[in-house]
Amino acid sequence: MSVKRYSSGGPFEERFGYSRLVVAGQHAYCSGSTAVVDGIVNHEGDPYNQALMAFNVALNALQEAGFSRADVVRTRMYVVHPRDMEAVGRAHKELFDTVRPASTMVVVSKLIDAQMLVEVELDAYREGGR
Repeated sequence: MSVKRYSSGGPFEERFGYSRLVVAGQHAYCSGSTAVVDGIVNHEGDPYNQALMAFNVALNALQEAGFSRADVVRTRMYVVHPRDMEAVGRAHKELFDTVRPASTMVVVSKLIDAQMLVEVELDAYREGGR
């Protein structure tokens, strides 16, 4: 089985030694993604838009590796406040309602930056030959 690693060029990837996305055979595993671009947290105080942006960071990494949204089989959402569950869930539904991946949402005490309200992960699978 071949393994290929993809970087988004984010500063933490080099600093902490990880890849944005790892493709192992027919499987893809996307590292935790947030609404950070160029070191700045976008959509401060807005869990819905932070979730959309974080999912799109992950989906863009999948697309670069030849996967599509339809290939997503599992999502994980880490939220800082239980009150944000509905907003983050609404963003998830907008992106994945037709895909319906297995999914988990958990409340965590905090993320690396206090302005971050949500972090997401995606796993994908595609049939061989695509």
